[in-house]
Amino acid sequence: MSEQSHAFGQELRRRRMVARWSLEQLGQRVHYSKSQLSKVERGLKRPTPELARLCDTHLSADGALAELVPVVRSRPPLPRPVHDDEVWLMQLGKDGSSSFRPVTRRGVMTAGAASVLTMRAGDPLPRPSAEEGAETVVDACRLMFDQFRRLGQASGPANVLPPLIAQTHSLEQLALRTGPRTRRSLPVLASRYAEYAGWMAQECGDDSAALWWTERAVHLANAGQDTGLAMYAHVRGSLISLYRGDVAQAVQLATRALESTAPPRVRGLAAQHLAQSKAVEGDYDACMRSLDQARELLAQDAADPGQPVLGASHVPDVVSMFTGWCLYDLGRPRQAAESLDIEIRRVPEHALRTRARYGVRRALAHAAAGDVDQACEVASDILPSVRLIRSATVCADLRRLSHTLGRHARHASVRALTPELTSSLAFPTASQED
Repeated sequence: MSEQSHAFGQELRRRRMVARWSLEQLGQRVHYSKSQLSKVERGLKRPTPELARLCDTHLSADGALAELVPVVRSRPPLPRPVHDDEVWLMQLGKDGSSSFRPVTRRGVMTAGAASVLTMRAGDPLPRPSAEEGAETVVDACRLMFDQFRRLGQASGPANVLPPLIAQTHSLEQLALRTGPRTRRSLPVLASRYAEYAGWMAQECGDDSAALWWTERAVHLANAGQDTGLAMYAHVRGSLISLYRGDVAQAVQLATRALESTAPPRVRGLAAQHLAQSKAVEGDYDACMRSLDQARELLAQDAADPGQPVLGASHVPDVVSMFTGWCLYDLGRPRQAAESLDIEIRRVPEHALRTRARYGVRRALAHAAAGDVDQACEVASDILPSVRLIRSATVCADLRRLSHTLGRHARHASVRALTPELTSSLAFPTASQED
């Protein structure tokens, strides 16, 4: 095993002896078996960051144990998207699958004209004869966006992504031909479509496409003179980096957005992601400061009610919900479970994606706190929604839940849940195939 594992094991044993706890007593607090902890202390078993943060909390190590087991980047960093001289290709399969990729015009020419079907049966959208006509289209597309978001809460992201892409393209084209009154509102609305396309691409497990669409959203917002969205690309990039295990990059991007002159909502969302990153690093004080800052900034939000909201739209108190998840990452699963138990009840019943996301996290918090029956009950309730929404990010948390429950494999509730849990993790995503 690595020198790092031996160093952690020695420090864990030293602190446990100072606290005058036996292996069994520590195991009862962190919900690991005596034999597992013994292997960790002797350097025979590699400690996980989760175990390190749990031990850190219960032994009052103030981050010293967590620092010995940092989160390691799970995948290589993504290249920055390039948007110059590109053509969009969307492929739809008869089996319901879909894929999107941007290619250069030269790449299309190299592939040959026969490989690309171009349709020019008419304009993508009717050419308005007056400003009122364009405004009618804007109003209709704004209402459609709300419906797309509602659809995204109740179905897989692959079902939502193709029409989002088509609608973004249509709005871009209309913006080129409309009058001055609506020339600004069209690109801004198109940017919201592109931003949501980025979310759905990440939910599909395609981080590269997620970054591409987020960058596209920034370009469109700038065209509509909504320069505040520029820093939102860093907010989204921070979350993607965090899911990829690159905590340092997540902190850097979130800090850059937080210290910018972006609108309060963008900076508030940046503070949330910075709090998440600090929680993963085991820095309780910095995490709580960032959450307080997020709440203060989001309270200052004076967003245009005529424009779709950036970020989560189905969580009544997003900072309290984030606080629950941060507490789990900080090695305080019981506090996390108590917080998430309260906040999940406030999420609308129709928001299946949101309920599944935080429901899995709630189950994970209960499992880490040793409430195995409660964890299995919560998981059983939300697994049908998990299978329906087919989210790569939710499945990442579901795999963590499966691993945690695996420590209690002989428990009756775990045995009963395992077949359904395994089935829910069966479908592949782009992130699993990397």
